[in-house]
Amino acid sequence: MAETRLQAVRRTLGYKADDVIKMLLRRADSLAVPVMSATSLKTKLSRWENGREAVSQPYRRLFRDVYGRTNEELGFPDEETNDEAEELISRLALARSVDAETVEIFKRQVDQARHVDRRFGGVALLDQLRSNIGQLQSLLNFSTMHGQREALAGVLTEASALAGWEALDRNAIRQAWEHHETAKAAAREAGSPILLAHSTAQQAFILIDLGEIEPAVGQLGEARAIAERTAPPVLRAWMAAAHGEGLAAAGQRDDALRAFDSADTHLPTDPVDPALPFLFLGGAHLDRWRSHALSRLGEDDAIQQLADALPRLPPDFIRAKTGMLVDLAFAHAAAGNRDAALDHARQARRLAAQIRSDRQLRRLSGLILPGSAAAIA
Repeated sequence: MAETRLQAVRRTLGYKADDVIKMLLRRADSLAVPVMSATSLKTKLSRWENGREAVSQPYRRLFRDVYGRTNEELGFPDEETNDEAEELISRLALARSVDAETVEIFKRQVDQARHVDRRFGGVALLDQLRSNIGQLQSLLNFSTMHGQREALAGVLTEASALAGWEALDRNAIRQAWEHHETAKAAAREAGSPILLAHSTAQQAFILIDLGEIEPAVGQLGEARAIAERTAPPVLRAWMAAAHGEGLAAAGQRDDALRAFDSADTHLPTDPVDPALPFLFLGGAHLDRWRSHALSRLGEDDAIQQLADALPRLPPDFIRAKTGMLVDLAFAHAAAGNRDAALDHARQARRLAAQIRSDRQLRRLSGLILPGSAAAIA
């Protein structure tokens, strides 16, 4: 019997069936959704994965949450939609009802998701964001007023870029790419070079994860050029740091360090810009980014810089902390410090499991400790 998409996703993520059942039950409990017992769910999971029975609600929602995948990726049917002129009239009327307050509500939803995401990860948010993106796209598609379209497109850009970053963290690479394509298209609709530059640069990190380093460096350079023309200083600093990350991945040490020096130069005294709530460069953030690049380049002072930046990281940036611990594990391993590498790897794995960061867990799976013949599990 051919493997179903649902089964293929579980195997790709490396989850055991018992682990999936526990995650489904925990997610259902957090949503206060009544579901069957663990014993019954074990039987159902087998039937669902073997294609003997279609997955029903609320289990489709739960699978989307714990796997970080769409209906299509999981082999679930799309929701039925109405047809013909009556629906079109209804959608046009709904789009016309959008006002500044409605747009502000969507903005607050994205900002709240951003806060929850950095503390708890994307498990609880990715499906919610996809729903918001669907609403925004529908309103935009049927809006006939220019100013209204620009406002909706701006929020859609931020929502899609955030969803793309969450999908990347869940190791849903294709979904991450498509969300960023939506973000870039929406930024063009919004007429915002700033949002376009940010979405373009952030998408390049997917290329880096795929090992497509040269195209990533090119895309980061393109994004930086867009930002240099019109962006405020904090975004120019962020773009320079992002470009430095790409150059470090390419092994271009001197150019990478110059890019981070440029980021330092552009960074304003007050790096918080209310118009750019998705950028964080103040405090330890630029330092952690630079130290990550140094770790990538195998620089001797990477460990010290990471160790200096880690305690200065705000406590709610759990995903960022996880990434720094992974960097420390690799840096110590490269320096031959087996015990320190193992300690940081254990801390990182615990946090990555807590926020379901499949991306960081995948990074850890490639860590080779000094004296080991193979990567640690």
